[in-house]
Amino acid sequence: MFRKILIANRGEIACRVIKTARKLGIATVAVYSDADRDALHVKMADEAVHIGASPSSQSYIVIGKILDAVTATGADAVHPGYGFLSENANFAEALKAAGVAFIGPPPVAIEAMGDKITSKKIAASAGVSTVPGHMGLIADADEAVKIASEIGYPVMIKASAGGGGKGMRIAWNDSEAREGFQSSKNEAKSSFGDDRIFIEKFVTQPRHIEIQVLGDQHGNLIYLGERECSIQRRNQKVIEEAPSSFLDAATRRAMGEQAVALGKAVGYFSAGTVEFIVDGAKKFYFLEMNTRLQVEHPVTELVTGVDLVEEMIRVAAGEPLRLRQEDVVLNGWAVESRLYAEDPFRNFLPSIGRLTRYRPPVEGVRADGAVVRNDTGVFEGGEISMYYDPMIAKLCAWALDRRAAIEAMSKALDDFEVEGIGHNLPFLSAVMDHPRFREGRLTTAFIAEEYPDGFSGVEPSGGDARKLAAIAAFINLSGHKRSVLISGAMDNHRRVVGRDWVVTLAGERFLIGLREEGGRTIVSFGDGPSVSVASDWLPGRHHAEFTVDNDVLGVKTAQAATGFRLRWRGMDVVAHVRTPRVAELALLMPEKLPPDTSKMLLCPMPGVITAVTVKAGDQVEVGQALATVEAMKMENVLRAERKAIVRRISAEAGASLTVDELIMEFE
Repeated sequence: MFRKILIANRGEIACRVIKTARKLGIATVAVYSDADRDALHVKMADEAVHIGASPSSQSYIVIGKILDAVTATGADAVHPGYGFLSENANFAEALKAAGVAFIGPPPVAIEAMGDKITSKKIAASAGVSTVPGHMGLIADADEAVKIASEIGYPVMIKASAGGGGKGMRIAWNDSEAREGFQSSKNEAKSSFGDDRIFIEKFVTQPRHIEIQVLGDQHGNLIYLGERECSIQRRNQKVIEEAPSSFLDAATRRAMGEQAVALGKAVGYFSAGTVEFIVDGAKKFYFLEMNTRLQVEHPVTELVTGVDLVEEMIRVAAGEPLRLRQEDVVLNGWAVESRLYAEDPFRNFLPSIGRLTRYRPPVEGVRADGAVVRNDTGVFEGGEISMYYDPMIAKLCAWALDRRAAIEAMSKALDDFEVEGIGHNLPFLSAVMDHPRFREGRLTTAFIAEEYPDGFSGVEPSGGDARKLAAIAAFINLSGHKRSVLISGAMDNHRRVVGRDWVVTLAGERFLIGLREEGGRTIVSFGDGPSVSVASDWLPGRHHAEFTVDNDVLGVKTAQAATGFRLRWRGMDVVAHVRTPRVAELALLMPEKLPPDTSKMLLCPMPGVITAVTVKAGDQVEVGQALATVEAMKMENVLRAERKAIVRRISAEAGASLTVDELIMEFE
């Protein structure tokens, strides 16, 4: 077994590898850039080596700097995590030449499967079902349009060396094919240093289902079930689960056997994933093989009981697999939600800054038997940088069946506190409660179809609105009772707390009465039945559980000017609790209108302007590209929302801008 492992990565995956290495008694070495000097993985490792400037092109993907760190620390093995150098055959070869073990597959397999064009040819020859497409390299946008037209729209434009949704576009016509080709090349060059592009048919009504494989250096190769990864946005996975509610045993076996056949065709060992696209008739087609650990590997670990990182380490050390195919049993159901530093209320644009509050839910086995796990690489007070992927954490929940796993995930999301940056917790909660998701009617177009205009939060209605109104009334009463106790201790008179109130939230108005009975607060609604509320909430708490009748709600709470901000299950409301007279007067207050920015193009996220495609005096049409902003390794094209004439350009290519900084103005 190895003495010391260097993790050639950062963030949550570096922390994840360190945990398993520690369990095995193996020392660890972290590497870090300028931006990651105080990162969690640096604090967790036994040793840490600085490897360069913040951009990954000057640190994490510079093979020479990683090799220098290996030499300096005497590490005898390297785990690459995922992304960066994890699927770089040259890196694996360099380690081999240096006599250092690469905790991953052989270089020949990385090279063969890392090139998506070559991998499809190998898959076809191994009897694996493949998607129709153009397997050759594409020279320019004109050729891309020609090929796309021949295949038939829609098509998928993909980076040959891509992964993680980078360098990937769907085109439905010639214009989108031309623009998508250039954007894919740019992202591929930036993320992987390889701008080769290919095109394949885009399967409509698709599900993205992948098979986890695991092999050793003695010729043994098995599959560990599947993961459903259909909930995606811009080809980036958001929610995964294992197993898939769509597959039957026969399809699962067929996909697993084809995945193993592909692995054997390239002499594969270590952990790897074969990704398939599956249509509504359960016909499946090979997409790609990821010759590394996947981001979503925890759901497989939860349903199989197999520590994939440990198995990778053992395989790299020359040990045979400890499992045979017949030993693999899928137990229960697991769901993973990716917590991203992106603002769903601003079209999911990246967000950076300091985590002023970061309180994940308690991990481990819960009272109902569900299990919560949170893989993360951040901490409260830490910084989310613009240089790397925006993922903050991977929250996982396991239970005996899918319904229970989803409910456990919903509760865990309710308990997750993140402040200081934009994040997608509300969106994840909304998906968990979405009827279509709960029914398992999924495709990779789920988000686009269910949220075509973006995400603007969940509007409370009916019973949910009343529950939140009752909680707001409870909080208000608790605050007044506390004031009474304080004033009673200060002087000889006691304040009287009123029992009649008006609660307004989300455009609704509730007339309520309050009384206390048996340790609970009874909230009487003037137009409906009463509810009882109990909680250990105290002023200043940011999160608490409220029992409303028999339902337990984990609600995030905060003071918001003259009201209370309440967040639960994707809902984010400000509730005002007023006396009847004050509520009457509040109706007379004018509404404050937001500033008019309709004649401005503002930078929607912190990032670098990579292109400005218009100039002052130009007339622009609706949907026309105006500028491109790069942030967190993704290009974002900013388009005209209306027909206008450009009055003035305030930012040029190469400029680093903050959120809402002016790019251009219109007449």
